[in-house]
Amino acid sequence: MPEVPAPVTALARKAPAPVKDLARRSVEPVVTQTLRSTSAAVISYVLAVTLLPQPAPLTAPLTALLVVQVTLFATIRTGIRRVNAVIAGVLIASGFSSLVGLTWWSLGLTIVTALVIGRIVRVGEFVPEVAISAMLVLGVSQVANTALDRVYETLIGAGVGLAFNLFLAPPVYVRTANEAITAMARRSSRLYNEVALQVGEDYNAARAADWLHAARRLDNDIAEVDEELRQAEESTRLNPRVREGLLNRVVLRTGLDTLEICAVVQRVQFRTLTDLAAKRPGRRPLPEEAADSYARLLLHMGSAVESFAALITTPLSTGAEDAEDALTRALDASHAERDHLATLLLDVIRTEAAQWQLYGALLAEADRILDELDVEKRSARLIEELDRITSRQRERYPRLAALRARLTSGGPRPPGRGRRGGGESGDG
Repeated sequence: MPEVPAPVTALARKAPAPVKDLARRSVEPVVTQTLRSTSAAVISYVLAVTLLPQPAPLTAPLTALLVVQVTLFATIRTGIRRVNAVIAGVLIASGFSSLVGLTWWSLGLTIVTALVIGRIVRVGEFVPEVAISAMLVLGVSQVANTALDRVYETLIGAGVGLAFNLFLAPPVYVRTANEAITAMARRSSRLYNEVALQVGEDYNAARAADWLHAARRLDNDIAEVDEELRQAEESTRLNPRVREGLLNRVVLRTGLDTLEICAVVQRVQFRTLTDLAAKRPGRRPLPEEAADSYARLLLHMGSAVESFAALITTPLSTGAEDAEDALTRALDASHAERDHLATLLLDVIRTEAAQWQLYGALLAEADRILDELDVEKRSARLIEELDRITSRQRERYPRLAALRARLTSGGPRPPGRGRRGGGESGDG
């Protein structure tokens, strides 16, 4: 979304709580969708009444209501599918009415034919619309006029819905996805901090099991954030307010994949801590010095996870380099503490080798997370993913790729040494 002027922001901070809540909800997808759909439906009805002889052309506002989706890409896709569905249904009904008219068996045959053809022409969720259009046209006496009127109404509704989003571009939900990713990373970081404060104590298996359950709940966060990101990805497609939409989608998607892997490994880490406590009843799961070192390692890893989320959600213009520097510092501190912990655990294993596998697992799990968050690895993955997507697009749409190459001096350049955030100047 566009930047809010400072005076407006100051007034918002002084506003009463109900006003703040209303302002916050005014940019939510549900509220935005409601306002846009209602406006488009009313406009399309007025146009249909003015242009068509039908006394109540409700197909036009119905089409506009279905076509105007949250994002421009979804609007275009839905409009094309609905128009195809109505035209297919009208053609089927016109053919059957001219041959057999309306009987119980012709109605059944029309419905079956419409549903099958709806699958063939790939109208998606509008397959029933093919049969509905066919039945409405089949049941009238003047088939030709009714069929044309229904097509015209559908075109008016689809045209209004499309024009509505072209001239009043829908919001971009990148900021919503950024906030969801940041919140999830903070919850993971907080969990690391909480465990770090307790792991140096003489914790038991029950307490470690609580940590494990908390880590498992992060899986639900991943699913919710993934849904937010899907909407953000769709909102950047074909949207005139978005620059470098492909790059933004790749940055956020690959970043969320990395955080998902980290969440899984975090759960495995706490599983290892639980097993250590169960294997050493009545004794410290970790020797005191090793436990203190592991606690510091967890603190550094929590900082690295949060810094990684800041890196992928921060625009270049507002401090992505600072976010990368913070991530680099956290990773360096984590690697140094990991090496120190390895030395301490090696001394423990020499005197007590029974739990060497679990001690080794603690180090291996930390290595996996630090490797996933590595700045250089992330840059390489971004370049690889961008190359893969652009190559696939060139193969699927060679003419469009050639036209784009002539109109532009070049596509979005992949980021350098990780210096790329997930935001952009027109996000919302």
